[in-house]
Amino acid sequence: MGIGIGGKTIEEALASLSDMTAGAAPIGKDEHLARIEKAQAYMRQQGIAAIYINAGSNLLYFTGTRWYPSERMVGAILPASGAVEYIAPAFEEDTLNDFMLVEGAVNCWHEHESPYALFIAVLKKMGIVPNAAQAPRIGIDESAAFFIYDGIRPLAKGYALENARAVTAHCRTRKSKAEIALMQRAKNMTLAVHIATASILREGITTTEVAEFIDKAHRKVGAPAGSYFVIVLFGVASSFPHGVSYVQTLKQGDTVLIDTGCKLHNYISDITRTYVYGEASERQRAVWNAEKAAQLAAFEAAQLGVPCEEVDQAARRSLQAAGFGPEYKLPGLPHRTGHGIGLDIHEWPYLVGGDKTPLDVGMTFSNEPMIVVPGEFGVRHEDHFYMAEDGPRWFTKPSHSIDDPFGLDA
Repeated sequence: MGIGIGGKTIEEALASLSDMTAGAAPIGKDEHLARIEKAQAYMRQQGIAAIYINAGSNLLYFTGTRWYPSERMVGAILPASGAVEYIAPAFEEDTLNDFMLVEGAVNCWHEHESPYALFIAVLKKMGIVPNAAQAPRIGIDESAAFFIYDGIRPLAKGYALENARAVTAHCRTRKSKAEIALMQRAKNMTLAVHIATASILREGITTTEVAEFIDKAHRKVGAPAGSYFVIVLFGVASSFPHGVSYVQTLKQGDTVLIDTGCKLHNYISDITRTYVYGEASERQRAVWNAEKAAQLAAFEAAQLGVPCEEVDQAARRSLQAAGFGPEYKLPGLPHRTGHGIGLDIHEWPYLVGGDKTPLDVGMTFSNEPMIVVPGEFGVRHEDHFYMAEDGPRWFTKPSHSIDDPFGLDA
């Protein structure tokens, strides 16, 4: 049996955990205001007159206002110069003011009125008026539902509508020190949960029981909502990257793949660990080591200025040298090597072919070049790294070995 796998009861494992959130503070108003200033400077440089920020993670990022998207248009207009203003249903005005961190005028529409016409009216009030000669460029939040764009489009004569991603991604992909600190803490919490989870495994335990433990464990380390997500896979099911529809029961020799994370002050962790319950076969050991090598190859390729797609290719070259692939062919890596992460679990940019974004200071990524062996098992080591001024740095150290996955005896 691998070191740290099995041997504890659920009660003992939970008792080994404690709150890990002391001193972790949410992003403050001053940082939100700095984000707005950064966005506006970039908009002026690029000639973008204003952007619409929809309810969701973009609204939270720029204004600190938590509001979930729905069938009603709720969001903010950020001009290239001047104060941010909000748009909301009239009956939500008081609630929006209660949730608001960065203050701004709230422009309201009643249920029988058009929020899209109000949007155009607010632009004009801000001095952003239609111009046939050179239409003002208005960015629409890339995460906004199509009905919002579809409602604005016929009323936007004299404006040039475009994707606001150029602005939102420019700001959000480059994390501040405060953001990285929150992500570091969240990942430390989830890694502690992984270690505790491995210790409760026993023959006959179900994936449902393990997932329930993980949720309780995340709460014990200080995540108020428990697990943000959890995937628990045994045996052949581990070859399905995002899981199967049925409950599995653990038996000797099974590959165990657990992928989970939590939220801390809105920032997300996401870590996967793979190991074997019982004695690993030579086949399991070889694939596990090939996965570790590919993860390291990706990390070493992730240097400042290198295009994101090159990190993906480095992992694939490593896997192909070990006899997997090529490219997306199985047995091998069926998906991208990694994704950005922050307020959303999957953010731009991506470590994948075709993404030529140069790696820059503050960018954060998962590193998970999973190996899928159809009909047998899968191995995914997933840790995250961030780009510092001297290159990539791990948030969490990669899994140590198949016999000691958490390095408890290293």
